[in-house]
Amino acid sequence: MNESRNRARHRRRGTVALSVGVPVALAAAGVLAYGTAFGALGDDAAPKARAAAAEAAQAAAEAAPAWALEAADGFASVNALGQNGTYGGRGGAVVTVRTLADLEKYATAAEPYVIVVAGTITMNPTGKEIRVASDKTIVGSGTSGHIVGGGFFLGQGVHNVIIRNLTIRDAYQGVWNDKDHDFDAIQMDGAHHVWIDHNDLRHMADGLIDSRKDTTYVTVSWNRLSNNNKTFGIGWTQNVTANLTIHHNWFRETEQRNPSTDNVAHAHLYNNYLQDEAGTGIASSYGNYARGRTKMVLENSYFQGMRNPVIKDATASLVQRGNIFSGTSGRNESGGTAFDPKAYYSYTLDAAADVPSKVKSGAGPRSTIGRASTAGATGTAGATAAAATTLTVAKDGSGQYTSVQAAVNAVPAGNTSRVVIQIKPGTYRETVTVPSNKPHVTFQGTGASRKDTVIVYGNAAGTPKPGGSGTYGTSGSATVAVLADDFQARNLTVSNDFDEAANQHMSGHQAVALRTAADRVLLDGVIVSGDQDTLLLDTASKDRLGRVYMTNSYVVGNVDFVFGRATAVIDRSVITLKKRWNGTSAGYIAAPSTAADRKGFLINRSVVNGDVSNGSFYLGRPWHAGGDASLRPQATFRNTHLSGAIKAAPWTDMSGFSWKNDRFAEYENNGPGAGPQSTERPHLTDAQAAGQEVADWLGGWTPGA
Repeated sequence: MNESRNRARHRRRGTVALSVGVPVALAAAGVLAYGTAFGALGDDAAPKARAAAAEAAQAAAEAAPAWALEAADGFASVNALGQNGTYGGRGGAVVTVRTLADLEKYATAAEPYVIVVAGTITMNPTGKEIRVASDKTIVGSGTSGHIVGGGFFLGQGVHNVIIRNLTIRDAYQGVWNDKDHDFDAIQMDGAHHVWIDHNDLRHMADGLIDSRKDTTYVTVSWNRLSNNNKTFGIGWTQNVTANLTIHHNWFRETEQRNPSTDNVAHAHLYNNYLQDEAGTGIASSYGNYARGRTKMVLENSYFQGMRNPVIKDATASLVQRGNIFSGTSGRNESGGTAFDPKAYYSYTLDAAADVPSKVKSGAGPRSTIGRASTAGATGTAGATAAAATTLTVAKDGSGQYTSVQAAVNAVPAGNTSRVVIQIKPGTYRETVTVPSNKPHVTFQGTGASRKDTVIVYGNAAGTPKPGGSGTYGTSGSATVAVLADDFQARNLTVSNDFDEAANQHMSGHQAVALRTAADRVLLDGVIVSGDQDTLLLDTASKDRLGRVYMTNSYVVGNVDFVFGRATAVIDRSVITLKKRWNGTSAGYIAAPSTAADRKGFLINRSVVNGDVSNGSFYLGRPWHAGGDASLRPQATFRNTHLSGAIKAAPWTDMSGFSWKNDRFAEYENNGPGAGPQSTERPHLTDAQAAGQEVADWLGGWTPGA
């Protein structure tokens, strides 16, 4: 996009948009302070240990299956405490274990691992709890992964852990209300960002799940919890800091703590099924319990035959909505005010009447999770997917190709199954195009950090083409151009390092790093860095849909650096504002050119900051490409932390078109750059915001599936 001295000109017809990549760890909002392109892009820049066992290195070279790339929902997905969501060992080696020694070896290692438990592992001694380290996924292979007689312990500061698809059972020592044996399935003391999903937990000596001592940002989903006395305890602290999401779990024949929730800042329970069957030896004492100063929201759950299904202390707040109680008795309580879960993350409620059938059929281990050649599933069995083809790129010649473009050239036209191009650490100075006839391509950086693998070039719109055939133009300046549907990029950096200061004589300083002109583009854990027009998010043509989902990433720039006509979500990411070539602070983040019947840009649950002056940047302006008055550019910033760099009137006109005639809005942003509703700063109503969530933008597409 042309821009000179803060005066905008029309873009040329045919300009195409780019998609951006982002960081792995977002610090808590308000603490982040990112500067220039590569100088301060997060703690993950510090390289992790690269040495690993030979089998781990070999496994890392293989394409990760879809289930190994999945991340948590709920509070475990929230960026906080220096962690950007919960994705476990994703990006680390995928290893298969069948012995206690191997399980403990990898679970306690410093490096990230995806650990597949294939078979039954018996704890020795009985009651042993393996001390899991950060950045781990521990997953059962189909329904075969069993842990017998013990479980897992996550200690103070341990974070980013997924425990999934396992059966953890039978530490019971013959005493129903056991006071002597603290043999839990999963115990967490001071951990954060943990996802416990699709497990079968039963018949332990103490709790099935204990979330204690300020453990926070936890999601517990689609588990079967049964045949136990003390099922799920949360608290053991006077601090009201913990945040937990508990959904689609089946509590069956469990006496107490279903769960018991003590001094929890935000407890969101929805679509759970609590069942006490008549005539068995186990009778429920109580169901959901809000204790101390807990704030609980309980939605669309189903209670069958439970005694005292919902109880609360006088000091707790408990809001109920849409629950069903069948054959229950005793206390059923609510009162006080709690919180709005949608202020923290998006979610979709199932009807309470459907919960028993959905949870009974979907909870517990799935045959489609933990196997090398299957797609992930979250509640129902996934379809078997074709095994991915893997191509390797390495600058030192140790791979099949020494350039990324050479690997793309090797992908067959019209391919119908995923091709993963694994790119070893290094700087690849080249331009790359993924043509429209090569869908289902993944660029996967294999380094410990997204900064280890860099694709970079320095063309600008005004750069002359070789042979005197004109200049590249904005879209042609892209370092990486993605024209094929179903593209994915993970764990790498795409940059345009055009030197504006050295090229002031040149007309056309737009310099695209990443351009996408395709549908169903996933950008996960990437950095997209440049100055003007960094990320072009476009469509293949005006009448084609182009959806882009970027998460866990950074996009860096200063002028219109997220632009185009695509339907795009930037979620749980960092938008880093950068000074101009001459050291001044002035710029614009978004320049959408959305068609009237499409959705534009949604920036959600993210952070906007950078080393620039206060009040120097606009959130965006309307780009009517080619002067097309029929367009209705759209950008929504919601639930996002805005630094003081954002202007009090954050939108501005462009090329004679008023932003007030298009679709620009905010919703529940925070930080020093946020501001109240006004004519210069429109906010969505709650009803409007309900129609502007991530799922509305993606339109039935599940990224990564």
